[in-house]
Amino acid sequence: MAHGKNQRLRFKRRRNGQTDYRRRMKLLRGGDLRAVVRISNTQVICQLIEFGMDGDNIFESISGQTLVDNYKWPKNISRKSVPASYLVGFALGNRAVKAGHKNAILDIGLAASSPGNRVFAALKGMIDAGLEIPHGESVLPDEDRINGLHINENLAKSVLATKKAIEGAKK
Repeated sequence: MAHGKNQRLRFKRRRNGQTDYRRRMKLLRGGDLRAVVRISNTQVICQLIEFGMDGDNIFESISGQTLVDNYKWPKNISRKSVPASYLVGFALGNRAVKAGHKNAILDIGLAASSPGNRVFAALKGMIDAGLEIPHGESVLPDEDRINGLHINENLAKSVLATKKAIEGAKK
């Protein structure tokens, strides 16, 4: 730890490994909205956030629990799987487009950026809903993983039913 008069203490969130301030400043310099995707122990959380000097402003927020409560997602199926991540991103994209937001930048925080993971499944959902986010096609998961065929045949039916419910709520 830094304790002398000539040593500078790092910010607490940096010391605890919670924030990469260099990456955050790069995202904020663009001035665009940030599509933030976070994976917790139980669910996926997607938010549309704008930087403000007094603190970040959250315009839209969708979580895995919102899928269960509002969009017919079965309670006994994971709320942080690849299909659930896709649907949470899709719901956020629908709400953002409905509210008049068109562009955003993906903010994955300190998550690993391996191709096809849950963060990029949420990105694909946002893109399919009509939100314009810069990305490379090689990082997006394939359709079988998004539909849940790698988990269970019945999950694909749940994904389609939930997607229809989200689209129905858009109108």
